[in-house]
Amino acid sequence: MCGNTAGAVIIFPDDRQYPISIKLQFDCTNNISKYEAYTHGLEAPTKMKIKKLNVYRDLMLIIYQVKGE
Repeated sequence: MCGNTAGAVIIFPDDRQYPISIKLQFDCTNNISKYEAYTHGLEAPTKMKIKKLNVYRDLMLIIYQVKGE
């Protein structure tokens, strides 16, 4: 089981950073924790009305799932 937190950072072109941290209310594997970080990390820019977003990470499977591919 993993620690029950997940996080992401939104970095703007002017180098401002917007860290996102969440407390998960369930036990999970490391992959599930990463998935939660991605999904919450993608919700924040949507709420902030960001129109263009580059996502960098090594787990392409999760990125494809979130994009619906």
